[in-house]
Parts: sequence; C-alpha cells; structure tokens
Amino acid sequence: MEERLADRLQQIKKLLHAEQLKLTPQREATLRVLLENQEAHLSAEEVFMLVKHKAPDIGLATVYRTLELLVDLRIIEKLNFGDGVARYEFRERDQPHHHHHLICLDCGKVSEIEDLLGDLERSIETRHRFRIVDHRVSFLGYCRECQEKTKTEGTALPSVAKDR
Repeated sequence: MEERLADRLQQIKKLLHAEQLKLTPQREATLRVLLENQEAHLSAEEVFMLVKHKAPDIGLATVYRTLELLVDLRIIEKLNFGDGVARYEFRERDQPHHHHHLICLDCGKVSEIEDLLGDLERSIETRHRFRIVDHRVSFLGYCRECQEKTKTEGTALPSVAKDR
C-alpha cells in the first residue's frame, strides 16, 4: 500500500509541476489523507481533522484551498450528496466517472457501485447527438446495517413515496 501511495504522490507531484505548482508539505499531508481514506468520501472538515495529525500547524483554510486546487486540476472530484456537505474522492485524470453511490439516509454511509449506464449513455448520445463526458447517479435509501438495526429495535424506517 505504501508503495502505491508513493507512486500516486509522485504522479500528482508531476501534475503539479506541469502546472508550475509545488507539492508543499501541507498539500502532501492533505493528499496522503485523501489517499489513505479513498473509500471514505471525506468532507473538508474530516480531511482537516485527519491532516492535523500529520501537520499540526495546518489551518482549515489551507485544507480548503488545497482541496479546491486539486478539484481544479481534476485530481479529485467534489461531490454533493444532497445533505449540504461537500465530499471528495479521487478521479482518474481525463476519464469519465465509472461508479455510482448508494447513500444511506439514516447513518449517512456512502457506498460505491459500478457504472451500469454505458448502454444508456451511448443511446442518449446517438439519439440526441449529445456528447456525454460524465454523469453522476446517487441512490438514496437505507443500508443493510440500518435496516437490521430497525428490525431489532422494532422501529420502522421512514418510507419514501414512489411513483409507480
């Protein structure tokens, strides 16, 4: 894992240098936190709290600026799951987004599932003569753990109206 992390940091360092930017210690600490927690979809505040362990003198504004720079350089993507909190995840440079998210409305857990929309995208592009470069899909519901918890507690999860 440490070798993959070092390789990814080296790739990002090259991207920064290509933009005539440096991999400062603060940027490196922020990147390390993001790389070590890729599956977590961390918010800026969560990144900040984890970065403080690596770089105690770093400020929240520096983390925000670093995250926005990484978004601008298309190294990471800023995601909004409808709860007013921006979260971040790595994206492959110049590649379309290849997964979707399952968002638990009870505990807030975010899980990833593979992209199932390739055929639909091609159909839309052909039918509407529209070049799709990316898409985002989030499914809202209740994770297995929250469903089990409500069964054992004898409570019910709120239902969502469905037009069917």
